[in-house]
Amino acid sequence: MGKSDIVSWIEENESKFVDVAKQIWDHPEVGYRESFASALQIKVLEEAGFTITAGVGDIPTAFIAEYGTGKPVIGILGEFDALPGLSQQVCPEYSPVVPNGPGHGCGHNLLGTAGVEAVVALKEQMEVERLSGTIRYYGCPAEELLSGKTFMARSGAFDDLDCTLTWHPWTYNSTANASMQALTAVEFFFSGRTSHAGAAPHLGRSALDAVELMNVGANYLREHVPDGSRIHYQITNGGAAPNIVPDAASVYYFLRASDRKQVDELKERLIKVAQGAAMMTETSVRWEIKSGCYDTLPNKTLNELMFKQAEAAGQMTYTPEEEKFAEELVQTIDPSVIAAVKRQMSDKNADTLLNPHFYNDTNQFGTTMGGSSDVGDVSWITPMGQIMTACAPLGVQLHSWQATASFGSTIGMKGMQYSAKIMALSAYELLLDPNGILEKAKEEFAASTKGVEYKAGIPADVKPPVSNKEAFLEPTI
Repeated sequence: MGKSDIVSWIEENESKFVDVAKQIWDHPEVGYRESFASALQIKVLEEAGFTITAGVGDIPTAFIAEYGTGKPVIGILGEFDALPGLSQQVCPEYSPVVPNGPGHGCGHNLLGTAGVEAVVALKEQMEVERLSGTIRYYGCPAEELLSGKTFMARSGAFDDLDCTLTWHPWTYNSTANASMQALTAVEFFFSGRTSHAGAAPHLGRSALDAVELMNVGANYLREHVPDGSRIHYQITNGGAAPNIVPDAASVYYFLRASDRKQVDELKERLIKVAQGAAMMTETSVRWEIKSGCYDTLPNKTLNELMFKQAEAAGQMTYTPEEEKFAEELVQTIDPSVIAAVKRQMSDKNADTLLNPHFYNDTNQFGTTMGGSSDVGDVSWITPMGQIMTACAPLGVQLHSWQATASFGSTIGMKGMQYSAKIMALSAYELLLDPNGILEKAKEEFAASTKGVEYKAGIPADVKPPVSNKEAFLEPTI
């Protein structure tokens, strides 16, 4: 009866958690500023009887909510930060709530709320059955800046977990079997000497010249990096005016590769490019590491456990109004994008905008996708299971206004409820664990890590940017 009781509890309390997700969607906050979302989730968890540890990793909005005692210790990860510039109403045409304002274009209003719902539902069942074990919800800030969990991990927040579960909003239901890339974000600051660009250019030493030469060098470097690596950059300061030789300029780089070692090697090569540019322009250069997350390490044992909960969770269904909304929303997307998605989905039902089927594509193990996430750090500390659930119509791209509209709609809320059921049911099985699933997951984890111990990719002297206004404007994925 335990599983059916958990599902019934989630369904009976659906409106409460839909309201929480909608409130966070209505109050979008970018990374390290998620005070509303963090406080709201803490309030819900405190009222449910969880013990709260706030300010984890020296981040005011990071927290851990815990219930129970003893082993196993099971974590569920949650996020709640929004993206800049993606404000959008729940409607199928472009209509920002606040022009150029933030919005939940990655669905973290759903992601964190589902985690809260899952642990509260599980706690209710633990009390009924008097189950031993410890469950935790991790309120993780600034995933969009790819550093919140890294700072939390650096502080040891995940070290005593036996395993963790998480999910992400998507356009269909699937286990997350492909790895995401490791990433380092580093900003370079060049210093030169100012002068009048017309009257005395020979007296100046242009920091902007150094930036541009560095970018040229980086573009030549692209040919000589491992396949699948990525180098992308943004000039963050190009000087004050054309007639002033700039004495300060900066450029911000994202470096991605299939694993942490390759990214670290790429960073060292890029630093040499920056130093060469400084030498050529008689300027100086310094750099700051902003984030340094690991590649994700999928755990087949835990992913299959989550996949097996689909029958107990029940299949999602959609109303005619939701199907109409999906059709109208997808019509706003460039046809070439839709065609590319259909090619990618050739082995699935690519013509169904709202697809309730749950896929477990085991062929994805050993492959790498282009995005990055700081959940990778956690996956190198403890075994991690992850799924994606349908919270938007097929064809909608994350980090778009169409995604923001979807994640505030009833379509998004249904995907959230589904993921809460899957996570709660999976954690319940791990608490009982008659088949030794947790031990199998740990054995797989040990084989996958090959003895490599986690070391945070952000240096110890770099602090969370909780007072740095510019830190809240950095895009990702």
